[in-house]
Amino acid sequence: MASLNEILRFNKEFVEKKQYEPYKTSKFPDKKIVILTCMDTRLIELLPKAMNLRNGDAKIIKSAGAMVAHPFGGIMRSILVAVYELQADEVYVIGHYDCGMSTVDPYLMVDHMIEKGISEEIIKSIKYSGIDLIEWLRGFGDVEKNVLNSVDIIRNHPLFPKNTPVHGLVMNPETGKLDLLTNGHEYLGNK
Repeated sequence: MASLNEILRFNKEFVEKKQYEPYKTSKFPDKKIVILTCMDTRLIELLPKAMNLRNGDAKIIKSAGAMVAHPFGGIMRSILVAVYELQADEVYVIGHYDCGMSTVDPYLMVDHMIEKGISEEIIKSIKYSGIDLIEWLRGFGDVEKNVLNSVDIIRNHPLFPKNTPVHGLVMNPETGKLDLLTNGHEYLGNK
């Protein structure tokens, strides 16, 4: 397991040897796309390679399950910033098969929280504050439905530009194969 000291030691050498130079780019995505995908470790290098993306080509937002859990949460805000301020003009929602969020048991997760020191009083306090913790932690059963739900939330967001295509895809995390669920251009009538 990498420790902070190992990371800092490597980073010092990385900077001193100017190994960052091949990765220099601007803050604006060259391919003018923003991707919402899962935080799964198998996608870190595979997803960009499978899409022929290089450093600087896209804004990549990661969340558990590639979910837009709340229309006014941080994920949606990041998509809006990418579109309005960072020149992205297409959105890709890319889930993947064998996603950990498809099997999340929220009751078990609460048990794990308690095992790691979160008190039952805090759990009860959250519940009595009107937050349905179990529902908030719940995963999804069908990755395709989850991707289409996130696409729908983005497309229908009151602050999202209606002429911006939003695509939905699911990736095989073993091969990188992408399955198209919805083509944002066709949805907008631009075939």
